[in-house]
Amino acid sequence: MGIQDWVILFIGQIKETSFWEWIAVVLAIAEVLLAWRNSVWLYPAGIISTALYIYLMAAVHLYAESVLNVYYLIMSIYGWLLWVKRKEHAPIPITHNSPRDWWLTTAIVAASWAILYIVLRHYTDSTVPLWDAWVSATAWAGMWLLAKRKVENWILLNISNLFAIPLQIYKKLPLTSCLTLFLFIVAIFGYYEWKKKYQIQITERA
Repeated sequence: MGIQDWVILFIGQIKETSFWEWIAVVLAIAEVLLAWRNSVWLYPAGIISTALYIYLMAAVHLYAESVLNVYYLIMSIYGWLLWVKRKEHAPIPITHNSPRDWWLTTAIVAASWAILYIVLRHYTDSTVPLWDAWVSATAWAGMWLLAKRKVENWILLNISNLFAIPLQIYKKLPLTSCLTLFLFIVAIFGYYEWKKKYQIQITERA
């Protein structure tokens, strides 16, 4: 299939995009922008968006991504509660992966990929179990590194995004693929921003 065919397919899918996908994408973009402005309203936007994506992903048989959004939903509620409590804690410093962290990251990806694939392959009607499992497994590892404030979290999240974009187009979720492309670009800037902050930390400690 050539580029022109992909463009025609994409335009056709945009025209068929459901109302709920439009809402989910708009709220997801709002969440990112509100997070950038450090506004508590990022959480309501994220909660509604991820709740919609739980349904949208399951509807196109991307069950691993649906489960991934359940995790996002739980973390959004948790983050909102922490924000409301306004407890003051020293932030975890940004660091790079140690060799041990890389081994654990690899183990998380491998184990998650294998478990998700087996479940999707044998217990669901997924048509893309290997691909769906890979996108979610790399995202799980990325989120683990994000919680530990590791610079490399952006690398894992963007590996997930890179594979998710064509998968979402294939599953006729064109707006979602555009959202994922947007997140891919944000993650690139995030990676370099965190590297810069890490260097500032090292300088301040010297």
